[in-house]
This record gives sequence, structure tokens and C-alpha cells, in this order.
Amino acid sequence: MSRGSAAGYDRLITVFSPEGRLYQIEYAFKAVKNCGLTMVGVRGTDTSVIVSQKKVSDKLMNPESVTSLYAISDKIGCCMAGVVPDCRAFIGRVRQEAHEFRYKNGYDMPPEVLARRIADMQQVYTQHAGIRAPAVTTMLIGMDDEEGAKLFKCDPAGFFVGYKATGAGQKDTEVNNTLEKKIQGRQRVQWGRSSAACTGYASDGVGQRYQAGWS
Repeated sequence: MSRGSAAGYDRLITVFSPEGRLYQIEYAFKAVKNCGLTMVGVRGTDTSVIVSQKKVSDKLMNPESVTSLYAISDKIGCCMAGVVPDCRAFIGRVRQEAHEFRYKNGYDMPPEVLARRIADMQQVYTQHAGIRAPAVTTMLIGMDDEEGAKLFKCDPAGFFVGYKATGAGQKDTEVNNTLEKKIQGRQRVQWGRSSAACTGYASDGVGQRYQAGWS
């Protein structure tokens, strides 16, 4: 996007262009797209799985300290793609929300409630000129006590929705095209096959071989 096309409407996050666009939010989406990582999530009959790339940019770095997968509670985990400092700062807020919910209510925060809260927090950043929207896309998985396995994706604009399978990051378009072909109707994979299926979908979409592992 050239500076001429924005015509100064990208200076503040609260200013709409004549076409009804918020350029700062579009820049946040572009930062997620250029993060160099691709993640894939698949919801099974009794489990949800996320597969993500792990890239260590420096040979002197400790590989164990590099991750995009985070545990939020005993029943909820997530993967974040985008600007790494934004991801690490944002996961702290997400964990705080989940812990405060459990402290006040006496039970774990349901995955859908947490996904809605994440979307609300990100949407607030689009309304204030003095703060920058985090360049973070969050893929959330968890087990609901009543409805079973859940998979959600929240974007920098504050939009979230549940999925049977989805991709995010650098090659999200290719991954989503692969998922649309592989997953039809209400088909769900079973436990024991979820990880292998998710790894296979990621490999097909990205064009590189993924290997299952813990991070």
C-alpha cells in the first residue's frame, strides 16, 4: 500500500478513510501475515489440536525458549502468530483474564467465553488513538465441560468465530484451501488421529513437512 493511497488516513487508528477502511488495522493484519510462521488448528470429536512452525533465527539461541504455543489453563491452550513481543505481552493479559475468572467463579473459564474476551480486548484497541493495536492472531483450543472440544480464532480487528479447522499466519490462504478440500460436512477426526491429521494438513498447505512434537 503506497503512502499516496492512504492520504494521511493511516496516521491515527480511529480515522476511517473515505472507503471506510482503518489502515492501521490492515497494517496489523499484514504484520501477522509477514511473521514467517503458519499455524493450523483442527477440532476433533473429543480433542482439538494446533500445529505451528518453530523457527530459530539464531544458532546461539536456546531452542526451548522459542515457541508460539502457550498454555492458558489446564483445559485451554493457544497459539499466537504475529509480532513476537506483542504475542508475549498479550498472552500475559489472556492468562490473567482466565485466572481472575476462576478466582471469582470457582471454575475454569469456558473456551468460548475466553475467546470472546480476547476479541473484546483487541477490538478496544481500534477505538483509541493513543494506543497501537497488537499485531496478533490468536488460535484458541480447549475442552468445554458441556460441549466438548472447541477451536476459535481471534484476529487483530477483534473478530472471533469457531471453526472445525482453520489456518493462520504467513500461508493461511494455502492452508485454508487445503482444509476446505480435506474436511467436508461435519466430519471430525478422532483422538489419536487428530495430531496426525493436523500435521498432514499443515504439510500439504505449507508445502513443507511438519513433524509432531511438543513445544
